[in-house]
Amino acid sequence: MSPVDVWHAVWEDATTQVVASTAAALWPLAAVVVCLAIPQLWHAVRHVVTIAHEAGHASVATLLGRQVRGIRLHSDTSGLTTHSGSTKRLPLALTAFAGYPAPAVLGVGAAALLGAGYAFGLLWATVLVLVIVLVQIRNVYGFLVMVLAIGAFGWLAWSAPDPWRVGVAYAVTWLLLLGAVRAVVELHGSRRSAGGGGSDADALARSTRVPGLVWVGVFWLVTAACAVFGAWLMLGDVVGA
Repeated sequence: MSPVDVWHAVWEDATTQVVASTAAALWPLAAVVVCLAIPQLWHAVRHVVTIAHEAGHASVATLLGRQVRGIRLHSDTSGLTTHSGSTKRLPLALTAFAGYPAPAVLGVGAAALLGAGYAFGLLWATVLVLVIVLVQIRNVYGFLVMVLAIGAFGWLAWSAPDPWRVGVAYAVTWLLLLGAVRAVVELHGSRRSAGGGGSDADALARSTRVPGLVWVGVFWLVTAACAVFGAWLMLGDVVGA
C-alpha cells in the first residue's frame, strides 16, 4: 500500500462508528480495577498515567510560551518534564498544576469519543499522542517505554480483532480516569511519609503560597469529578444498547 492508501485506510477506520454493548464497557472497567488493586499490575500500567501526566506539563508549558527541554520516564513510574522560560509565578504555577489533572482530562476526552462511538478513532489518537511525546523523550528507559507503547497500540489499532480494539479503548479510558485519582492518593501518601518538597503540589505551594495539602485536595476534586463525568459519558449510551 502507498502512504496515501495507508492514510485513507487509517482515516476510514478512525472515523468508523461502533455501537458498544454494556459488557464492552464494563469488563475493561473490571480489569482496570484489578490492576489498580494489585501493586505489581499497577506498577506496570501506571506508566500510561505517567505519560499523560508529563504530556500535560509539556503541553501547558508550550502553550504558555515556555521551552520544553525534554521528558524523562523512570522505572519507578515517576517522570520529569524540564522546561525553561519566564520565571513569573503564573506560568510556573499553571505548568505545575497541569500534571495530575492531565490523565483525567484526557480520560474525559477519550470517554466523549467512546460515547460518540469512535473507539477505533481513540486508538489511533492514542498512537498519535504517543508519537508526539516520543519526540520529547530524553532518556533510554523512557524511549524504550514509548517505543513499546507505540508498537502495542499501533498493532492494536491496525490488526487486532474489533472486539479487542473496543475493549482496549475502554480499558485505556478507565485507566486514565481512575488511575488519575489513585495517583493523587499516592501523592498524598508520599508527601506525608517524605514531608513534601519535590512534588507538583509543593511546587505550586512555592509559586502561590497556598499550602501543598490544599493543592492535593484540588487535584483530588478535579480527578474525581472527571472520573464521574467520564463514566457518565461512557455508560450513558451503552446501558441502553
